[in-house]
Amino acid sequence: MASGKRGKGTGIPTLVLCVALLFGGLAVGVAVPFAALGAEGGAVILMYHRFGEDRYPSTSIRLEQFEAHLAELKRKHYRVRPVAEIVADLRAGRPLAPYTVGITIDDAFASVHSEAWPRLKAAGLPFTLFVATEPIDRRYKDMASWDDLRKMIAGGGVTIGNHSVRHAHMATFSPAAVREELEQAAARLTPELGAKHTLLAYPYGEFGLATRNAAVGMGFQAAFGQHSGAIGAQSDPFALPRFPLNERYGSLERLKEILRALPLPVSNVKPAETLLTPATNPPRFGFSVAEDAGPLKSLRCYLSGQGALTLEHPAPRRVEALLPNPLPPGRSRINCTLPAPEGRFRWFGQQFYLPAP
Repeated sequence: MASGKRGKGTGIPTLVLCVALLFGGLAVGVAVPFAALGAEGGAVILMYHRFGEDRYPSTSIRLEQFEAHLAELKRKHYRVRPVAEIVADLRAGRPLAPYTVGITIDDAFASVHSEAWPRLKAAGLPFTLFVATEPIDRRYKDMASWDDLRKMIAGGGVTIGNHSVRHAHMATFSPAAVREELEQAAARLTPELGAKHTLLAYPYGEFGLATRNAAVGMGFQAAFGQHSGAIGAQSDPFALPRFPLNERYGSLERLKEILRALPLPVSNVKPAETLLTPATNPPRFGFSVAEDAGPLKSLRCYLSGQGALTLEHPAPRRVEALLPNPLPPGRSRINCTLPAPEGRFRWFGQQFYLPAP
C-alpha cells in the first residue's frame, strides 16, 4: 500500500509536515497524507462498542454476529494487526500486506471485558481500546473497571488509546479546551494503565479543524473518526475512517464487503472544515482523485439519509458533489465508492457535524 515515498518534492517526513500545520508556514487545516498520493492497497479499521447488550442495538453487536466476524477474520488471507503498528508502517512509508485489518473498540464498556476480550484472546486477534476516563472513575455500572483493563493489558494483544475524559462533543471546543480534555484523560490513563497513549479516537467521531489541529500539536500519532472508508498512504493521519459495526450493520455479508474495501486516493478535499455553521451549510463538497485509481465514470457518492448525489467534473480528475438541501443538526456522512479489480472497491468517506441550535 504505502510505497515508502515521502511527500513529492519535499523529502520532509510526515511528522514534520504535521507539526508545521500549527507552527510553520503551511496553512492550518491542510490534510497532510502519510506518504505520496497513490492507489496502492490499504487497511480496513473496524469499530465496535458493546457486545451482547441487546437493549443498545445501535452500539451493540450480537454475540453470534461477533463470533461470525472473528471466524471470518481468522481466514488466512486476512492479516489482523495492532492498529498502532499499522499507523507506524504508514508513517514510515512501509507497504502493508493485502487485506490488512485493525480492530478498535470505543468506550470500555463492561461487555468488552466479559464478552469481547475472551473471544478475541482465544482467536489471537489484537485490538485497540479507546478509553474515556470519567465513566470508569465514576464506576458507572455498565463500564469496565481499571482492574479489568489492567487484566486485559496483562493478557497481551490490547493497546489503549485516548478517548477524552467526558466523551464530550469536542468539535465545538476551543483548541485550549480540547487540549485540556485530552491532557486530563492522559493524566488518568498513564498512571492507571502505563505507557504514553499515542492514538486518539474523537468522541462520536466528531471533529473540526480546531479539534484536529489540537491533536496534531499534542503529539498523537493518529486520530480516528467514525466515518466509513479504508485508510491508505494518502490518508490524513488525524482524520482516519473506521467502519462501525452493530446489530443492524453487523451481518457477515456486510463485514465481507467492508473487508474488500481499498482506499480511494483523494487530495484537495473541500471544504477543509467539517464543523458546519448555518452560513456554510450545505457545504460545497469536492475532491481530486489520483490518476492510478482508474476511470471515474463509475464513481458514486451517497449522503446519509438522502441517497445518491449528483456529481460534477470541473476538471478531468476533479469531483464535486451537489448537496440538494442543508444538512440537519448532528452528524452527516458522505460515502464515495469506485469499483476496483477483483470485485473490490475504493471507498472514501467524509463526516460533517452541525451543532444543534
